[in-house]
Amino acid sequence: MRDLSVGKESKLIFQFATPMLLGNMFQQLYNVVDSIIVGQYIGKEALAAVGSSFPIIFTLISFIIGIAIGSTVIISQYFGAKDFDKVKRAIDTLYIFIFFASLFVSFLGIYFSSDIFHLIGLPEDIIPQADSYLKIYLSGLVLFFGFNATSAILRGLGDSRTPLYFMIVATIMNIGLDFLFVVGFDWGIEGAAYATIAAQGGAFITAIIYLNRTHEIINLS
Repeated sequence: MRDLSVGKESKLIFQFATPMLLGNMFQQLYNVVDSIIVGQYIGKEALAAVGSSFPIIFTLISFIIGIAIGSTVIISQYFGAKDFDKVKRAIDTLYIFIFFASLFVSFLGIYFSSDIFHLIGLPEDIIPQADSYLKIYLSGLVLFFGFNATSAILRGLGDSRTPLYFMIVATIMNIGLDFLFVVGFDWGIEGAAYATIAAQGGAFITAIIYLNRTHEIINLS
């Protein structure tokens, strides 16, 4: 863990913020990768279905990124003051909020997904595939929210690089699973959604394990 109180401020801010920006970019690559592979191996309708889901997914990711940034600030303040009890309480509160928020958003999204696509004027022949892709994606939303929450915690503890490494590995994993599920298993557009969930789930679990093993004062077990 780096001591961010030592060194030139501008350099420290740049070194800390750059991995955060890159991590957000890699998270957006999930949908881009899905679009490329389904467009290449399934067809134009599948590509349109994934593309039509992107604005909804982007909105949800932006929401959790906003929550994560706020959480990073709070956790970093408590951690800098060495008030570890408040650090632990802030982390517990964040995970509880993320869990219930993800369930609530997932339920609403899955229930109203078809209506949303009708509302934005998506062609009728595209809606079934778009609806299927988005519902599977939303069913794993807790993994996306959970990973971003864990990343926020690590950043609040002074580590912005490790979440980026996890995202890079998850993106590579998503590419491999996309080929496996879409091309190898012939699961269609649903395979692309499952690949994304699996990759993000792997990143979330790895991040939780890393956090527990490297920050004993947190002790999430």
